[in-house]
Amino acid sequence: MKNTSCFIFSALLLYFYCTFAHAQVRVVKNDSIWTLQVDGKPFAVKGVTFGYDDDIPNYDRYFKDLKAIGVNTIRTWATGSNMPQLLEAAQKYDIKIMVGIWMRHGRPGMEDDDRFDYLSDTEGMEVMYKNAINVVNTYKNHPAVLTWGIGNEVYLNMATDAEKEVYSKLLERICSNIKKIDKNHPITSIEAWTFGLDWWQKHVPSLDIYGLNCYGAGANFLADELNKRNINKPYVITEFNVTGEWDIEQQQNGVKVEPSDEEKYTTIANGYPDWIKSKPNCLGVYVFHYADGNDYGSPWLFTHHRGFYRPTYWAIRKAYTGQEPINEVPKIHTFQISDNVLQSDTWISVTLNVSDAEKENLDIQFYYNQRLGSRKRKNQVTQLKHRGSLADGFEIQIPKEHGAVKVYVNVQDTFNNVGIASTGITTYDEQAKNRKYLVPTMNAPFYVYKDGEDLPYLPTGYMGNYKAMTVDTQHSQNVKAGTHAIKIKYKERSGWYGVAFVDPKNDWGNTLGGYAIENAKTFSFWAKADRNGIKAKIGFGLIDTDKPFPDTAIQSEELKLTDEWKKYTFKLKRADLSCIRSGLVLFSQSYGFPQTIYIDEVVFE
Repeated sequence: MKNTSCFIFSALLLYFYCTFAHAQVRVVKNDSIWTLQVDGKPFAVKGVTFGYDDDIPNYDRYFKDLKAIGVNTIRTWATGSNMPQLLEAAQKYDIKIMVGIWMRHGRPGMEDDDRFDYLSDTEGMEVMYKNAINVVNTYKNHPAVLTWGIGNEVYLNMATDAEKEVYSKLLERICSNIKKIDKNHPITSIEAWTFGLDWWQKHVPSLDIYGLNCYGAGANFLADELNKRNINKPYVITEFNVTGEWDIEQQQNGVKVEPSDEEKYTTIANGYPDWIKSKPNCLGVYVFHYADGNDYGSPWLFTHHRGFYRPTYWAIRKAYTGQEPINEVPKIHTFQISDNVLQSDTWISVTLNVSDAEKENLDIQFYYNQRLGSRKRKNQVTQLKHRGSLADGFEIQIPKEHGAVKVYVNVQDTFNNVGIASTGITTYDEQAKNRKYLVPTMNAPFYVYKDGEDLPYLPTGYMGNYKAMTVDTQHSQNVKAGTHAIKIKYKERSGWYGVAFVDPKNDWGNTLGGYAIENAKTFSFWAKADRNGIKAKIGFGLIDTDKPFPDTAIQSEELKLTDEWKKYTFKLKRADLSCIRSGLVLFSQSYGFPQTIYIDEVVFE
């Protein structure tokens, strides 16, 4: 009842804003200087990309914090069901939003495993067009809207010029029609570095602002890049931070050298006034990334890591308000480990020298990351065993990995700051050396589905008459445990259908993914149907050995489901679980009636 009331209240507020209180945003050029104006007043973009879209209960806390560190706008990459609440929370603190409109990538990229074909999939392009227009019609009068941000690094994630030309024409169609229905907000499209400039200039005249993702000192040269092309339009830096891994060349024992915490701070704190604010055709910046994490990118680029403040957070505050950190992040002056090849499981000494301006008690933790294998494995950061103290020195236990390993030290103070430094080591482990598929190792119990949260596999492997099938992983009725279950609905009276929950999404065995599952003896799940007697073949494993990266085990059984929840358990015996790509697979056939199948609590244990 509480959630329903909140939704109604949000909807009423959205209706009020959309009816009575829209803001007018303009791009204006006086002499040679471009400015963004909101209701006739200059608006310098002091933004961050926002990583808490799904955490609705804490929106108020996040926006209060953003306001305190000088942020006046956030950027999203796409528009989901939470947008009404997000706009409402932003408006409360007078913060604007670059409303993201997602455009699909032509090949797998850094942030999305997609394979959209712009040369032939006209139906898919029409879906994107209609979505963009619907987003604008829905939110165009809300006062928290600053600009529309269409796409993200689409040109970067395309293989051919032919695809880029088709995408450009679709983008112009979207932009030109947005202008017809919304005269109050400029339109931005976003690309990495300068990859979009020539295409936009030639094919997308309706763009008002060029959005450019740029990391490190390159931000200082973007204005020159536009001038070289005689581009008479403003730009906004839509992602900015210290130099990313993709541009790093220096290595330590096969590991790319991550910038120091001091570099992370000064890049933003000094880069904003020197490289961004001072440029006459730059409207401002969105720093990447106001978020919390515990994987590879988090200590490098996020404002928070494992709940602790990082230098990025305090640098944003310094850039936008001029204020120094309330409490200094602990400084790591020296962090070194032997350059010799290190045998797994052995203990090795660490050279560590740290300090803290406030002389607080410091807690020391060590972690590691392995930069080979699947994307999820490369992102995984795992805690290391250690012993010792700052006074007597530390030793760490070398992990069971083979090859180049990145090791981190985390120095946490009592104010909730964490300083992080890293180095590269070379490890030797005979078993890991012979591991065929380098994927994350997960210990049982390993949940394929539990209450619809943090799904390790996604339902993108559609088969048969899939257009008659819908898959809802957030179904909140007919639940066995918790608050959600999987609902698979088939609306036709005949034909077969199937769905596989896979990793990576949209892949059929051509890209390395999945998980190594250790210590699992059984695979089990709960299932039911909307009536007795519906037959379904359910299990795990789908990708066969004719593909480069198959499931190392495939096991399923044909079941006769009832309209009551029942638990089904498969004994795994000697199944090779070293690379399970498809964590849940279902096939069924309709005989005269539409049908619905429910599944819950899918687990290897």
